[in-house]
Amino acid sequence: MTTPHFVPPTTEDFTSQVLGMIAQHRMVTLQQLHTVLLPDRRRENLSRALNRLRTAQLTDYTVLPASHGTRVWYLTERGADTIRHLPQMQDRPPYPITTAGASLRTAHTLTVVRAHAAFAQTARTRGDEHGPWDWTPEVAHHLGDGERVIADALMYYTHHTATGGRAKYRAFIEVDRATMSSERLACKLIEYARFYTYDPQTASAQRRTRPTALAGPAWLRWYPAFPRILFILTGAGPTALANRIHDLKAMVTEHPTVATLARTVPLGAATLEDLETHGVDAPAWHCLRGQQGLRPWTAL
Repeated sequence: MTTPHFVPPTTEDFTSQVLGMIAQHRMVTLQQLHTVLLPDRRRENLSRALNRLRTAQLTDYTVLPASHGTRVWYLTERGADTIRHLPQMQDRPPYPITTAGASLRTAHTLTVVRAHAAFAQTARTRGDEHGPWDWTPEVAHHLGDGERVIADALMYYTHHTATGGRAKYRAFIEVDRATMSSERLACKLIEYARFYTYDPQTASAQRRTRPTALAGPAWLRWYPAFPRILFILTGAGPTALANRIHDLKAMVTEHPTVATLARTVPLGAATLEDLETHGVDAPAWHCLRGQQGLRPWTAL
């Protein structure tokens, strides 16, 4: 009789997944954990896992004001040290957050997680591929001269077509809560346009003399095609949000470098409330490249 070979597990245990999700997003609520990570598990199981992590001093929480006691969970310093060993966090700095820091960042961070949850729910309904680790918050790329463009998130999504095919998408996600001026929001398109054309090999005479394994724009080092850019808006009334979308469209037509970007990169904007109500794949997206009418984000 032969002894069976040991087969190592291919997935993290339940508590490690919860810890990884908190590290991935910096801060999450129990409901968001349930929606994005483990919708097939009972909420009581998540609560027990969170309490175990807090007892082990790996996580802590702060209570949202005027929320009937809703807790927002985040990593402690000890949790940040522990999370470095998880595979999905190997290239991510797991920042610990103090109670004061959590209070300052809570609103924006949780709104970004809401956007992720909208995509996760649609993917689950459609049978598409978009898991908890296909959404990376706060992705930064250099623009030269010490400047960077920082996306609220980078999303990976595989869409299953009606003919049985699979279409792979990548997108930079910008979540706007109407806390900055409409002009400043639209200027974010200039940063992406600069990244689209930025070639570090021609940025300085010194670098031009060095051989390189991959010539061309910097984005080719990370992406086979430049990710589409999706603006998700909330935090204001319908008229104000419509004006912000109008200003995004105006930037595309008025700025020559942004116009160059728009000729090849899909650009879209939608309200978070529409996505949560109708689903991310609904015709809820405004094309910023001039086409009229609403459409799904995959048809921008």
